[in-house]
This record gives sequence, structure tokens and C-alpha cells, in this order.
Amino acid sequence: MPATIIDGKAVAAAAIERVKAGSEAFRTANGLPPGLAVVLVGEDPASQVYVASKGRMAKECGFHSVQHTLAADTTQDELLALIATLNADPAVHGILVQLPLPGHLDERVTIGALDPAKDVDGLHDISIGRLASGQVDKTLVPCTPKGCMELLETVFPQGLSGLTAVVVGRSNLVGRPVAALLQHANATVTIAHSRTRDLPDLCRSADILVAAIGRPEFIKGDWVKPGATVIDVGINRIPAREKGEGKTRLVGDVEFSTAVDRAASITPVPGGVGPMTIAMLMANTLRAAEQSV
Repeated sequence: MPATIIDGKAVAAAAIERVKAGSEAFRTANGLPPGLAVVLVGEDPASQVYVASKGRMAKECGFHSVQHTLAADTTQDELLALIATLNADPAVHGILVQLPLPGHLDERVTIGALDPAKDVDGLHDISIGRLASGQVDKTLVPCTPKGCMELLETVFPQGLSGLTAVVVGRSNLVGRPVAALLQHANATVTIAHSRTRDLPDLCRSADILVAAIGRPEFIKGDWVKPGATVIDVGINRIPAREKGEGKTRLVGDVEFSTAVDRAASITPVPGGVGPMTIAMLMANTLRAAEQSV
């Protein structure tokens, strides 16, 4: 029997409705809406698309939405001066610096300049440290890992205690934080990667398999334990010659066509984890606002 498809669009839409209600309540109680400032440096086309979608969603949620678009040759000092201004602005509760930055700018220095209380991407060293040490309730959690956990809650409403989880990928953006969140939820967690010995066998041991390795269809269906839940974080664009010359399509890090017959539940690509990321950004902005008063 094919797996149940986990509908990220529906879960994200429900999360956005909760944020809208919370935003209205915050405005009523405090006389101003939650505020999100997005900083974009340069003219990377993909970043421009992401930033525009974040701005639209922030306005839909009733937020005060500000975008600062800086030239590609902006200096580090100029960028840090803007961040200092936003840190001090009481109308801005969340600050997001769109990555990647142009090569001459230091991402760690830039993220490190954010007020951790306004770090809605959860990438500040203090945010990472609190998450790693189990202080999940005292930090803003990175958006994509937070979204993964909300999707898992729809499959396991009673919680993850005692389940075995394997996370394939060890990035600071997804792999490590999602592993920390799974541990916090009392799952037994292994972080694996491309150099892990006997990776297919390790994956087959997992009740929950999170794929975040950044390689298209790297994890095959026969790596999936029958009845497992698969969360595919990958977004990879590959040639789609069947659509015509030069056409492409999106696939995940899991070979969906074979995994869907072994898993009990699986996220599609697109339409799985992707919609959750922006929804969790809105949720983090609301939480930052609520914690500011």
C-alpha cells in the first residue's frame, strides 16, 4: 500500500492562520503589529524571489514588513550599521538577513551582529547554543527544522518518545538542528552523512528518516524501513527531458517513486517541507514580538 503523502501546504496554511490570529491579538494588546525586517544584499535572482515571498506573507499575516535592499558592493561596516539600527528599532521584532551574502561579506560576523532575540532564522551562535543544550523554549528555532517537527506532529500526535530517527546530513542549517529537536522530543537520534559506513543499512533502522544531504534522489526506496516516516528536506533541480529541451523539475534527496511504496508516510517535493519554512518564519516573528513585551 503506498505511503500517506504528508501535505506540507495544508499544514503550513493552518500554521499561517494561527499566526494571523496571534498577530491581531498582539496588535490589539500592544498598539502595534509584529514587525519583520528582511535585508537583501545584491541581486541574486533566487534570493530576490525568496525575499519577495517572505514580504508578501508577512503583510498577509498583518505584520509591519520592511525590506532593505542593499547594493552588491555594500561594505561589511555598512551592513553592520544597518543591523545595529534594526536591533534598536522597537517596531522591528524579527530580522532576517537573506543568505548567501556576496563573497566579500562575512556571514558569521553578520549573523553574529543580530540581537539574538530578533534572530528569526535561529542562526546566531547563541540561538544555536541554546538549541544544542536543550533550551528549546528559550530560543528561536531555525525555520526548516521547526517545520519538519510540525510535519512529524501530524503523523505522531502522541509524540516521538522512543522512536528511532536517522538524519542524513549534518549542516548547521538543517541536519544538526533537526537532530537536536528530535532528541528534545525523546527520539533516539543518529546523524549520518555521505561518509557514514553502511549508510543504507543505517537508514533501514529508522522509524523516522530525515533526508537533508543535498543530493538529488540520493536515498533509494530500499533504504527505507517498511512503515517508516520519511521527511525529505532536499530541493534539487534536475533535467526533465520528457518535458522538452532545457526543461527541469524539482526532486528531493529521496527517490520518491520507490520510497513511496515502503514508507508509511512521506513528504513530497515540492509541497512537503518547503511551504513549512516560510510559515515557521512567520511563527518565529510572532513569537519574537510576544517575547519582546
